[in-house]
Amino acid sequence: MDMAGTKTLQTGHVGVNVTDLERSLAFYRAVFGFDVMAEGKEDGRRWAFLGRDDRMLVALWQQSAGSFATDRPGLHHLSFQVETIEEVKAAEDVLRGLGAGFAYDGVVPHGEHGTSGGIFFTDPDGIRLEIYAPTGADPADAPTTGAPTCGFF
Repeated sequence: MDMAGTKTLQTGHVGVNVTDLERSLAFYRAVFGFDVMAEGKEDGRRWAFLGRDDRMLVALWQQSAGSFATDRPGLHHLSFQVETIEEVKAAEDVLRGLGAGFAYDGVVPHGEHGTSGGIFFTDPDGIRLEIYAPTGADPADAPTTGAPTCGFF
């Protein structure tokens, strides 16, 4: 039996603080194709549960000001896996149309000599995100040496 008596363990959902729920809803729905599974619209308590195929993946909470601080403890980045590099490139096209900021130019591998890779970008609040595929990235294009691409950006 595993630690704490659990038999299985997987990530449930990730809660993200945002400054403008409507703006973030539009972004996350356009990029990830999320459905709104539940939503709170009361002033001072706005939130949305987002997911796909009846599985909640992200909760957005409108309760922040400013932008994501990469120099503070907490979330480093939120990553989503897709099946193919073509899906990653399709998401990249959507993101470019939205004017999203990218950490690297296009699809990059997770490290030297690796074939998994993806795109690294930010949401409207500066939260760092990643969409990747387990194979199909060009290992010659690794933007970092000596550390995983997803670690220091």
